[in-house]
Order: sequence, then C-alpha cells, then structure tokens
Amino acid sequence: MLSRPKPGESEVDLLHFQSQFLAAGAAPAVQLVKKGSRSGGDANPDRPPLQDHRDVVMLDNLPDLPPALVPAPPKRARPSPGHPLPEHEDPEERLNRHDKHITAVLTKIIERDTSSVAVNLPVPCGVAFPPVFHRSQGRQGKPATSGKRSIFAQEIAARRASEAKVPPVGEVASTLDPPEGAAACEALTPREQGSQLPWNSYSLQGPHLVTGKGLKSQEAEQEAQTIHEENVARLQAMAPEEILQEQQRLLAQLDPSLVAFLRSHSRTCEQAEEKATGEQRPGGHSAEVTGEEPIMPTSASEPRQEDELEPGAPALALPVTPQKEWLHMDTVELEKLHWTQDLPPLQRQQTQERMQARFSLQGELLAPSVDLPTHLGLHHHGEEAERAGYSLQELFHLTRSQVSQQRALALHVLAQVIGRELLDSTFSWYHGALVFPLMPSQEDKEDEDEDEGPPAEKAKRKSPEEGNRPPSDLARHDVIKGLLATNLLPRLRYLLEVTCPGPSVVLDILAVLIRLARHSLESATRVLECPRLIETVIQEFLPTSWSPMGVRPTLSLHRVPCAPAMKLLRVLASAGRNIAARLLSGFDLRSRLCRFIAEAPQDLALPPEEAETLSTEAFRLWAVAASYGQGGDLYRELYPVLTRALQAVPKELSSPSPQPLALQRTASLLTVLTQLTLAAGNTTPEPRSDSAEASLSATPSSVTWTQVSGLQPLVEPCLRQTLKLLPSPEMWSALGPVPTACLLFLDAYYQAWSQQPGVCPGDWLQDTERLSEELLLPLLSQPALGRLWGSLGCCSPLCNPQSCAPATEALSSLVSLGCTGGHPPLSLAGSASPFPFLTALLSLFNTLGWIHKGLCGQLAAVLAAPGLQSYFLQCVAPVAAPRLTPFSTWALRHEYHLQYLALALAQRAATLQPVSATSAALYHGMALALLSRLLPGSEHLAHELLLSCVFRLEFLPERASGGPEAADFSDRLSLGSGGDLGCGRGTLLAQACQDLPSIRSCYLTHCSLARASLLASQALHRGELQRVPALLLPVAKEPLLPTDWPFLPLIQLYHRASDSPSGLPPADTVGTAMRALQWVLVLESWRPQALRAVPPAARLARLMCVFLVDSELFRETPIQRLVAALLARLCQPEVLPNLNLDCPLPGLTSFPDLYANFLEHFEAVSFGDHLFGALVLLPLQRRFSVTLRLALFGEHVGALRALGLPLTQLPVSLENYTAPPEDNLALLQLYFRALVTGALQSRWSPVLYAVAVAHVNSFIFCQDPKSLDEVKAARRSMLQKTWLLADEGLRQHLLHYKLPNSALPEGFELYPQLPPLRQQYLQKLISGVLQNGVSET
Repeated sequence: MLSRPKPGESEVDLLHFQSQFLAAGAAPAVQLVKKGSRSGGDANPDRPPLQDHRDVVMLDNLPDLPPALVPAPPKRARPSPGHPLPEHEDPEERLNRHDKHITAVLTKIIERDTSSVAVNLPVPCGVAFPPVFHRSQGRQGKPATSGKRSIFAQEIAARRASEAKVPPVGEVASTLDPPEGAAACEALTPREQGSQLPWNSYSLQGPHLVTGKGLKSQEAEQEAQTIHEENVARLQAMAPEEILQEQQRLLAQLDPSLVAFLRSHSRTCEQAEEKATGEQRPGGHSAEVTGEEPIMPTSASEPRQEDELEPGAPALALPVTPQKEWLHMDTVELEKLHWTQDLPPLQRQQTQERMQARFSLQGELLAPSVDLPTHLGLHHHGEEAERAGYSLQELFHLTRSQVSQQRALALHVLAQVIGRELLDSTFSWYHGALVFPLMPSQEDKEDEDEDEGPPAEKAKRKSPEEGNRPPSDLARHDVIKGLLATNLLPRLRYLLEVTCPGPSVVLDILAVLIRLARHSLESATRVLECPRLIETVIQEFLPTSWSPMGVRPTLSLHRVPCAPAMKLLRVLASAGRNIAARLLSGFDLRSRLCRFIAEAPQDLALPPEEAETLSTEAFRLWAVAASYGQGGDLYRELYPVLTRALQAVPKELSSPSPQPLALQRTASLLTVLTQLTLAAGNTTPEPRSDSAEASLSATPSSVTWTQVSGLQPLVEPCLRQTLKLLPSPEMWSALGPVPTACLLFLDAYYQAWSQQPGVCPGDWLQDTERLSEELLLPLLSQPALGRLWGSLGCCSPLCNPQSCAPATEALSSLVSLGCTGGHPPLSLAGSASPFPFLTALLSLFNTLGWIHKGLCGQLAAVLAAPGLQSYFLQCVAPVAAPRLTPFSTWALRHEYHLQYLALALAQRAATLQPVSATSAALYHGMALALLSRLLPGSEHLAHELLLSCVFRLEFLPERASGGPEAADFSDRLSLGSGGDLGCGRGTLLAQACQDLPSIRSCYLTHCSLARASLLASQALHRGELQRVPALLLPVAKEPLLPTDWPFLPLIQLYHRASDSPSGLPPADTVGTAMRALQWVLVLESWRPQALRAVPPAARLARLMCVFLVDSELFRETPIQRLVAALLARLCQPEVLPNLNLDCPLPGLTSFPDLYANFLEHFEAVSFGDHLFGALVLLPLQRRFSVTLRLALFGEHVGALRALGLPLTQLPVSLENYTAPPEDNLALLQLYFRALVTGALQSRWSPVLYAVAVAHVNSFIFCQDPKSLDEVKAARRSMLQKTWLLADEGLRQHLLHYKLPNSALPEGFELYPQLPPLRQQYLQKLISGVLQNGVSET
C-alpha cells in the first residue's frame, strides 16, 4: 500500500509516487467526474483522451519560464441554447449595463453644486486646542434616538439641527418615525385597551401609521391624509367590542416574541419622548403635545415603579444627579447609591453598649467620639461608616485581598496593634479572625513551593478533623488548631530563615511557636516535623559560637544565642519522651547543653540577664530530658561544673539581696539533680510482659548511685541556709523556688537510697534520724511554719475560687493559664503562696515515714497544725467547686496533691498509733471529698485513696463509739415501733464495718480507671522515669469519678443486665449489690456530706436499679434489709422535701421512662412484694408529676392488684397522696373507672383505694364557679353515676368520705350523714335526674 506524501517532499518525489501508482494499476480512491459544456459537446474534441480517464499531471509541455503578465483577452459570453441573445443587442453592452462593481460607480462622477450653500467659518476661541467633548455634556434633555448611533453621529446630527431652520409644529408631527408609531399602536395589551376605550380618544388629527413614503412628493401627503381619514371613519363606526376582537385576532396571528419586543420598544421610545417634552402627564394617564401629535393613552409607557423610592421614604441627598444617558445608568438603582451620600453624623453621646475597637493605620486605638477628616483614609463603607478607623475583623478581611499592597497594609497595622500591647498576648487577637481566617492566598504560594512535601505525607500529617473542617470552624472550637490549619508553620519558618526580621519579630515568632507546642502532643509533633523549622531555630538562635555582645540592644538576633529558642525546645521535649529523644539525637543538643551549662553566665559574652535566662533554660531542658531517663551521659562530663555551682549556692543565698534570675537558675540546677538522682535509683527496671508497658520502658539510665551519692552533703547546707530566712516573710518570698527544690531533692535522694540493693539499711536509717532531729523536727515548732499553714485557705483555688477565675478577655477556644488580675501574691501561683514549700515538705515526710516507720509518729505532728485543720474543714464543707478552666485545672491539681500527701501521712500514722475520733472523721471526710474531685492525670492518687484512706477502719471511729446503737435508737424515735421495714440499721452498719475489705475489693473492681492512664500517673508520681510517657497533663473536662460513684456498682449491674438478656450469675449479682448497698448505708448514716452532691431523687433512681437487675435479686434477705434501711433514710422528714422528681437528674435522661419500666417490671415479677410496692408508691405523691400517676392508672392497671402494701407500712404520710385535691380530669376519670369496674379495691390495694376515693369525692362535690363547662359536665355525670351505683359500699365511700386516716382499715373517715351543703347539691341533682332521666355521658 502506497503511503501518503509527507511534509518536506519535493515535486520530484510526488512525480515518483505518481509513476508508482500508475504502474501498480490500483483503483483510485476518488473518481473524477468531468461535466461537459452547456452545449453538450467536448471542449477540445481534437485532443485524445487520457489513458484510463485519469487526471494526470504532465510536465513535459510546460515552459521553463512563467508566462508574462499581459491583460487577458475580453471574455465573451456563450449564449445558452434555451436563451439566445437578441440580434440587435451586444452581449458586452448588456453585461456592462448590469455590472454593479465599484468601477462602474466610479466611472461617472457628478459633483454637487455648492454655489448656493452658505459657508460657516470656525468660531474663534481663546484656547489653543478645541474643548474635549464629554459624553455627559450636552446630553441632558435630548430625546433618545430609536437606533444605535455613535456619539460622533449624534453630535453631528445635533449640530446640523441647530444650524437648520426650525420646522413648523405641524411638520414635526408629520415627520414622526413610523416604526415608533406602529409599535405604540400595536403594543397595547387588552388591559391597556380596556382602559383606553372609555376615553373614546380616536379623533386622531393626522396619520401616524401611514406616511406616504414611496409616492411622489406631490401626492404623498394627500394620499396619506386620505388613508388616515378612511381609517378613522372606520374605527369610529366600529363598536368597542369589535375593536377588541380585531386586536385579539391580530395579536394571535403575530409571533409572541415579536409582540413582546414591540411593546418593550414602544415603552422605551415613549419614555424618551416624555423626557424630551419635559412635561409630566397629569395622573399618569395622558400627555399634552402641541401641533398635530396624537393624544395617546400612556398606560403602557408609565415609568417603572421599582426604581423609585417608597412614598414615605426620604429622598436621597446625592452629590450628583444620575442621568440615564450616562454609561450603565439606563436603570437607576437608588439603593445602591447610598454610599455616595455624606457620612452620617458621629454619635457623641455616652453609651453603655459594647463598641468595636477601631485602630488607625499606625495601630493606635481611636476613641469612639473622635472626629477625623476623611482625607486620612480611615473612613470606609462598612459598619459604622461615620467612625474612623478599622476594626480587627475588617483588618483580617483585608489580609485576604488579592492586592498585595492591601495585604501588606493590613498586616502592618495588625503588627502595630499587637506591638503596642493593646490586646492580650495569648492570641486573643485571633478571635477577630474567626470569620476571616488568615489563609494563604494563591498569589503568595510561590515562596512556599519549596517547603511543600509530597501530598501523601502532608495528608498523613493532617488529622481527619482538620482535613474535613475549614480553619474558621476549627478556630471557633480551638484557636491553636485553627492557626495550624492555616499553613502557619512554614510561613514562620520562611520569616526566620529567609527574611531575617528584627529582634522583636523573632521573639514574637518564638513566643507563637512556644504557645503552639504547649497545646498538645499533636501540635508539638507538627512543630517538630515542619521542614527545616527546628534546624533553623537551632542554627540561627542557638549557635555554639557568636560575636560578643554588649549591653546595647542588638539589631539582629540571628547567629546569637536566644533564651526563647531554648525554651521552645524544652516545651517540645515536655510533650513526649520520643520528641525529647529525637531532639537530643537528631539536632545535636548535647553539645549545645554542654556549651551553655559548662560556662558561667557571666562568661557567655551576652547581656547579663540574657545569659542568666539562657543558662536557666538550658538546665530546664536537661531536667525535662532527665525526667524520661535521658541525658544521663552529660552528668559525667559536667559533674565538676555542677558541684562547683552547688558549692556557690550558700554564698549566694546569704547575700543581702539575691538576684531573682540567679535563684531561678539555682532551682533549675537542683531540679536537674533531683531527676538524675531518681534515674540512679531506677537503674534496673523490672521486666514487663505487657507490650504497652514495655513500649514505655527505655534503656536504663547511665547514671549510677555512686555518682550521685555525694550530692546530699552539698544540698543540705543550701536547705539550712534557706530555712534561716523563714521567719522573715520578705526574705522568704525573695528566695522563690529554692527551698522547694532542696526539699524535693532530699525526697528523691532518700527514696533512691532506700532502693539500692547493696547498701546497708542502717546507714540511711541513721541518716534520716539525724536529718529529722537536726532540721525537720525543729522546723515543726517554728511559728513561721504555722503561718504558712494558716495561709492555705487564702491561696486555695478550692476555698477561694476567685483566685483562679478566668480573665475577662479569655476565650473558651483558647487554652490559657491566665486568670483575673494575673497572679496576685495570695494565690496558689503567687509569690507568697505556701503550697509549693508545704507540698514538698509533706512529700519528704511521707518518704521518711515510709522508709523509717519509727519517725512516722513524730513527723505526723505536722497534721495537728491549726491552720491545716481549719483548711480541711473548709474543704469538707459544701462549697461550689470552681469552674474547670485551664488555669484552675492546673492549680487544683497542685492543691489536690497537697491534700493527698497530708492524707497519706495521716494514714501511715493511723496504722501505728490511734487517732482521735474527731481527726479520724475529718480525714475520712477529706478523703471522700478528694476522691470525688480528682481530675484526669491523678489516676494514681485515686487508686491509692481507694486502697487506703477511703475504706480504712481507723477512719471510721463511729464503729467503736456506739455508732450502730445510736442509729437504731434514732430509727425508733423517728419511725416508731411499726415503721421499720427490716432489722435494725445498727446491725447492718456493724456488719458493713466487718465487711469493709470486701467492700473495698468491690469498688476497686467497679471503679477501675483506664490502665494506660493509671500506669502513666503511677510512673510520674513514683519517680519511675523509664515509664513516664510525657509531662503534659490531659485536658480535664470533668472529674475522674462521677459524683455518684458510691452507686457505680449498682449502675453497672443494671447496664450489664440490660445488655445480657440471659441474666447475670446470682452469686456475683448478690455480692456486688450487697457490698454497694452496705457502703451507701455507711455514707448515708455517718458521712452524709459525701452524698450531698447526689440529689435524693437520683438516690431513689439508683435504688430502683436494684429491682430492675433481675427477677430474684430483690427477694434476697440482705438486699431487702439494706434497701428498706436506705428507703427509710430517703423518707425522713428533713430529706423528703428535697425529693424532686420533676427536675433533670444526673445520669438519667428521663425519670418517667425509668418509672414506666419499673412499673412493667413490678407487674411482671413482684408478686405483691411490699418493699417493691413501697418504691412504686413513693413517686405517686400528689406533688410529683401527674405523668407518673397516669402511667399506673392508664397503662398498667393490672399492677393495682399487686400493690398490697398495708397502710401502716407506708413510708410517708397518707396526706402526701390526698392533698391537694387532684385537678387533672383525665386522671380523675381513670380513678373513677378503676373504682367502678372493681380494678381498684380496698382489700388488695388499700393505699391507692383511699387515695382514689379521696380525690373522686373532692371532685364530685366541688362547686367552683370558675370551672370549665367540660369539667362541670364531667362532675355532674360522675355524681349521677355515683348515686346510681349498685355497690352500696363503694357508693357510701364516695359520697360520705371525710378525712384520710391510716389507723382505720379503710384508710379514711366517713361522714355519718352528708353535710347540708352537699345534701342540697345532691338532692338538686337527683331531682333533675328523676324528672329528665339519666343524662347521657
């Protein structure tokens, strides 16, 4: 098959292809058909036909040179056979005569005669150039033309019209544009025609449709007038109905789109004519025209009303009047021209409403009443246009502009605002960007392309929550997450690495990074994994060599050590042990720590304050790494430096005015030594089989006990020196954290010493005795220590919630440690706070009492301090817990730690020596209160409280001081001889005290905490550094245990029974329920304040869960006795008024739903159990919701036969059920129906029978005139039916009921005979019945 020719092949190749094609003899793809001439003959008969009739290019006969360009011979037309040419006419002349080419036009040029035309010379002017013509000039008042004409053509036409003579008025009317007239006549709608016909305005004075165009000038005007008169005469002879019919017929024949076009065109033209005339048509119906212009109805040409203002609205005072001839002003929308008005007057009156803060372009806060000129560029068309300045939301909106200058201006103003410290330094300014987040624009991404990694890696770094939600939504819930979603980290890295900003900008960027890293582990990981960010921070702001700096401010912080950069690394390391390991191994932090620690601050060639801060942050970073068991190899290298620094501490402390920065550095040094000492005590971690625990373990620390054993003689003199300053409050406050750090080091030292296997116990026992006799016991007798105990209540966030109240500018979506008024001295975080020192002192006492039990009694004397006892009483008292904010959570953790240490010391002392009953009860109440308040992160403390203090017999002095007997005596006084439903409460309490170990096991099982959180908390509190996962505490939204934790085993039994239809094992169910009920009874009897947070209604609901577990549990004798005792406690006169079943209950969605389930279970499995029935009857009291009573009498009527509880065993008074009278008509009808049908009888439900009789009797004899007609009719019907009852006993009870009385068998007293008023009312009704018959109901 031959290929097609390709580009670049010459003519020789084409001829070669042709010869190949002809030689092959293939059929051509295209058949060439040649048509013959018109005459039917061949054009050249002498030429022989080609072979195969193919069109072949022959180059043999072609000349070598192109032909000369000579004129072609004249072409003569060949006549067609059917149309021969006339003999007398030449074809060429005929062709030339019909030729319309441009040459034929230009052959004969006849000039116009201008001899009679006047010549107008140009008008001279005083300017060098003629005035420029503007579109808006000279166009006002001119009629709009019908066609589209250019400005130049319109100007020329206007100039010619001004030069020509003004024609008569009649001629003007006769020369109207015919299409306009036609459109005006044909565009009438039926509605418009209906409005036109009554006027009878058909006396048109001139032709408006026919103009006579095309006729001779002499006859055109006369003929048009004749046609017009005929049309007018014909229209006048027709009836209005015939005219409308003809119009409808014509409109039906025309295209609808054409009709719509003609109508719109007519409306536009007539509006232009109306404006040209300059006269308003009166009434909007007609217009007066001079001359012969016809009077047309103008309903179709009325101006559009939607573009006009409302009648009552004031006219806009615009600086210019808009004209329709202006560009894009065909339709004037006045509401869009409000911005052209003058600014509204400035509001100068004083107002209490909150106003938006507005700033100038220099970041200055502008007063609301300041009046600035508009040329300053501070006014704009936004909210409060009269006020100068820009709000934060407007500035953030401007940062998203596509114009780079506007973005730069907005960012500059924001930087000025933040730099002037007009806003909170904790990102509160970002609240203004919640609606307009600072998102990177598309034009700015060129500088960031180098930082963007693969899409898969970026998606992996982005959490699903952030990937599915826009940054604005994230910022409303969490500002930090919203910032991270705006691609902030690469931008900050770009600023630090490329732009090299000034010192203030660098410090601000580092502060932002610290805040982001402190948020959570996820945020810290994002900061760490940002490309080249940490590398830039370390290389640029933590160099190992730099040029010496003086005292003067530096122009750049690059290549200069910076303390905030070290703080950023410390915050990152606090987020997790893996991050700390990556920082130490991947960024060469060991060399930098050695560089900044080995050299004294005064030798670092930095400003003194910066050098002290940098050295302090280096110690703190090392302490964080050492808290994970890392960085121990640095200790061997820096041991001489550390010992030299320790030896210099007593001298620094003895100086009259110690430097605060130096004291902070000393405390950081002691913290590092504390962590290294703890690491030396855990050199051989126990093997763990659990994979989760094994993952927390790391390689053993390289620090050994022999390397840290010599530090104690260096630290103890520091502690002695600080304790000398305790009597002086001013000097003591100036010491800062140094005394606390010394105590914590000694605590870690003795703890690690006692755990060493190869050390003789007598050595550390003797040393602890020496420390106690020389230092600690004399400290307990100092009055200054009592002063510290006495100030606990003032600085306590629990007793003084205002000390940790959130700041007014704090955001719920921004985690902040700020509080109202900063940190005053008398607060937990203040300079005069006793919490740090006393917590460290109690921690040391617990360690010494644990390793030397002989010292426990002597050290426990600290618990007898009056300040501590008063503080415990304040904590046990019912106080409102402070709202959980980030700062209050942090402060409460420290306070709860002090309380736990005090209770742990009291528990150790109670095992060795007896404790007074008052102190024991106080400690037990404190332990119960603390257990219900502990927050996430303190799982170890909660577990230890459950193991020791909460269920310890020593803290229940009532068991040995006549508590059970006193309980029995109290029940007899309140309930009487027949009121007790079971055995004595004292017996149950004595049995509960004997079963206290079993109760503790039950609660340890059912109050178990998350295992991973418990292990992490244990490692942190016990100093097991190899298993500490992170130093960040979890976010606390609620306490660890619910407020009703004593009922937790019962609730779990109920849920397990609901989830497993087969039921639970009887032994497990009975044992768990009995232990829980025993503990609840102990708390109800001896520690009622522990259950104060649980409402009585919630306790009743928890007791009802016991009966819903299965069908046999409530039949067990121990369960019956315990539930009866607890029910009696709920029915006490001082508790019963607080029983409110209509309010929302904690842990329960709906009490009516629970009660309906309870009724169904009672009807199925109770078999008339009296205790079960007592719980059913308790919510049916009159003061509770009628829904509960309707559920029994409406849906569970069968349960009435099982409610056989005697009136004498009713736990509450019968009057609670009968008063006040029932007012629900539906329930009263259900009462009456149950009584009449026999579903409710006295022998099987005495309580409800008495209740129903009392309410029905009160209803039928009620004579309230304000009752509704429906109620009156129901009352008459019920009384009639009562009178006609066949059951004489029921009839007697309903008519003669008097008062409730539980002592009588029926439960109520009866009238011997009806009172006179009731007798008269009944006789009146009976007489009406006898006369009219029984009325239908």
